[in-house]
Amino acid sequence: MREQRSPATRLTPTAVADLAAVAARCAAASEADRRLDPDVVHALIDAGFARHFAPTRHGGNAGTFTDLTRAVARVGEACTATAWCASLVANLGRMAGLLPAEGQAEVWADGPDAVVVGSLSPTGRAEPVSGGWRLSGRWAYISAVGFADWALLCGQVPSDGPPAARVFAVPRAAYEITDTWFNVGMGATGSNTVVVRDVLVPDARSFDRAHLFTGAAAASTEPCHVVPLPAVNGLSFVAPVLGAARGMERAWTAHVTEKIRSAAAGSGPVPPRRVEQDVTLARTAGEIDAAELLLERAAAAADQGAGITPLETSRNLRDCSLAMDLLVEAVNRLFRAAGTSGHATSSPMQRAWREVNTASSHVALQFPPAASAYADQVFKI
Repeated sequence: MREQRSPATRLTPTAVADLAAVAARCAAASEADRRLDPDVVHALIDAGFARHFAPTRHGGNAGTFTDLTRAVARVGEACTATAWCASLVANLGRMAGLLPAEGQAEVWADGPDAVVVGSLSPTGRAEPVSGGWRLSGRWAYISAVGFADWALLCGQVPSDGPPAARVFAVPRAAYEITDTWFNVGMGATGSNTVVVRDVLVPDARSFDRAHLFTGAAAASTEPCHVVPLPAVNGLSFVAPVLGAARGMERAWTAHVTEKIRSAAAGSGPVPPRRVEQDVTLARTAGEIDAAELLLERAAAAADQGAGITPLETSRNLRDCSLAMDLLVEAVNRLFRAAGTSGHATSSPMQRAWREVNTASSHVALQFPPAASAYADQVFKI
């Protein structure tokens, strides 16, 4: 049972700023430990991320994607890994809102701040038994699993037709964590492997994975629970990167400003500001602004819930992937223009560069499939 605390009831600017401050202070130590510092975990929960999408009937906020995207990006300016974990904790809590009412009551029995993590990859196997399912399997790359209360795990199930899969809510006591996360970037996410060995999962703690993609929630009509997954999945992963790019832009600007000032304080002639620096700053700031505008529109569309159209859903897919491409370009340009002194291991720029490029490899953010989904809606072929 999680320690009872007094978290913010909403993602207020003050609570989010408090998390960002703690995350920035602990960023290097968290990366070295390959997990978020306990102080960061407490601040993340206290800020209200775990309860953001939890159903209102269980004390949650059933909040908006607009509020979450802005809050995650703000935290990402301080620590990409913390923002990533905050985003996924919120979004996996949203997915738990698709459970039947009895299953929801179990997940949030101790309050709305239960931390839910998970994987939608069907790398497990479940067999039907009386009253439920027997689940076994291994699920890799589950971020924030080290401080989770529940895991949503996807398993293949027997089917007479096309392959079928279900999502299962498994409590912390019923799974093992294997230490497998050794990555060049996003180290502090602690994205380790979950192992389940023949665990009984009641029917009330399971739902058809296809319901995520259609927004067919069994026991909720709240907008955040009935929006189709393709309309929002990209937001989960690109919002932390928006913040990282903003943070790196600020760090690069301060770095270059200091170099100019140092040169001006010397005894020799003051070198002019190079046009390359002007172009780097202006183009990068413009790309980050463009990415932010794309994500703001995507979040607003998602906040319609079940009212979002197929075309808007495919546009969200497109825009999240496009925003990621813009942010990677911006961050890589800043890193190239930072000079040798900007590449020091003590510089926050090198961490942001590694983490943005690592995050951009996520399967949900690849532009070609997003382009095809959008074109399918436009061409109607």
